[in-house]
Amino acid sequence: MSTKNFDVVVIGGGPGGYIAAIRAAQLGFNTACIDEWKNDKGGPAPGGTCTNVGCIPSKALLQSSEHFEQAAHHFGDHGITLSDLKMDVAKMVGRKDSVVKQNNDGILYLFKKNKVSFFHGRGSFVAAKDGGYEIAVAGAATETLQAKHVVIATGSNARQLPGAEFDEALILSNDGALRIPAVPKKLGVIGSGVIGLEMGSVWRRLGAEVTILEAMPAFLGAADESVAKEAAKVFKKQGLDIQLGVKIAEVKKGKDSVSVRYADAKGAEQTVEFDKLIVSIGRVPNTIGLNAEAVGLKLDERGAIVVDGDCKTSLPNVWAVGDVVRGPMLAHKAEEEGVAVAERIAGQHGHVNFNTIPWVIYTSPEIAWVGKTEQQLKAEGVAYKAGQFPFLANGRARALGDTTGFVKFLADAKTDEILGVHIIGPFASELISEAVVAMEFKASAEDIARICHAHPSLSEATKEAALAVDKRTLNF
Repeated sequence: MSTKNFDVVVIGGGPGGYIAAIRAAQLGFNTACIDEWKNDKGGPAPGGTCTNVGCIPSKALLQSSEHFEQAAHHFGDHGITLSDLKMDVAKMVGRKDSVVKQNNDGILYLFKKNKVSFFHGRGSFVAAKDGGYEIAVAGAATETLQAKHVVIATGSNARQLPGAEFDEALILSNDGALRIPAVPKKLGVIGSGVIGLEMGSVWRRLGAEVTILEAMPAFLGAADESVAKEAAKVFKKQGLDIQLGVKIAEVKKGKDSVSVRYADAKGAEQTVEFDKLIVSIGRVPNTIGLNAEAVGLKLDERGAIVVDGDCKTSLPNVWAVGDVVRGPMLAHKAEEEGVAVAERIAGQHGHVNFNTIPWVIYTSPEIAWVGKTEQQLKAEGVAYKAGQFPFLANGRARALGDTTGFVKFLADAKTDEILGVHIIGPFASELISEAVVAMEFKASAEDIARICHAHPSLSEATKEAALAVDKRTLNF
């Protein structure tokens, strides 16, 4: 068997991996990318968790379920009358699958366009050899690659709850949650993070009775407290039953249901039976089968690959990005690290600013933020000013019929530099980008307040929140 030589070999074809491979190829390196994801026909399905069972399919289902909810409960406000409204769950899931395939095929096209060699299979280290690394690809046929540089982008896996292992039929990870064949009457969700809230929202809109069990005493602890408080109020009104401070005692599978025994926040024992149970209690770095020990690659106690600030591992010319290293497990963080590593290999100065990585939860209302929360600034003793503007006072939000939420600015009390922006409301995922750009360029709240925003637009709420920092809003 002949060995194929490359300047850069990327193990993993998720957002971090495929982007790293494309950027390396653009910089003139002979580049290969290895990825083992398969579609239902056994063919390659690059894109990782994000494309196959994460970001992309969840947004497809969220969009479909949002259309259904709008038709069922809000079209009447616009003078649109419907009768005999139905949801074809199989068709909805089929549309989701087609969206995923479009993204898979798009990545394969990008590999061809950028002359990235793609290998379908599981990549693993064999040995350090000839000043580089020998990589085995276990797929339909075994391949051996030789690389000067290796970029590890193997992502993460859903964390299992002890005693409640995933079977993807009754006890579901994010994967199974995306493939529920019919609307369950009662759906349980353990964990009120992004996945739990988004998947709970999808099936609640379609008619499921959804109970979310969260171990932490506070809801959305990573978000700004005012945003979390507003979100809890809205989700409760929508019908999500969110229970905090829960201690799970036992999860027991029956023939067609799952029972969960737990102690509630007051210590009282409860037992609830669900048709399906989604477990979304976080994710763990995926280094299974990488054969890290063959080359002495250092892992931490979580199983994550140890890297420095530039994503360099303990081995020369071996890099790692995305969910398999420290930092937030976000697709866009992985992409930025992938680009930065390719540029560092080329001797350039790749840029990733962890302080300006946006966070988004695609519920309705959407939740998005960047920078520090108010509670973080208080804990750090930072003097700050706050400004807030409600969508209730925004003309475009009124026309949309969605006036829930607000935009909130936090700025340094002395310099007026923007320290954080927090949004809950319509299209928050899009509106947050202005704040990211502003913070990347060290803008002040006054800078945003002085910029002309189109009227009528939701972005005017961003301008008004910046004006509110100096207590001079114009429309509220």
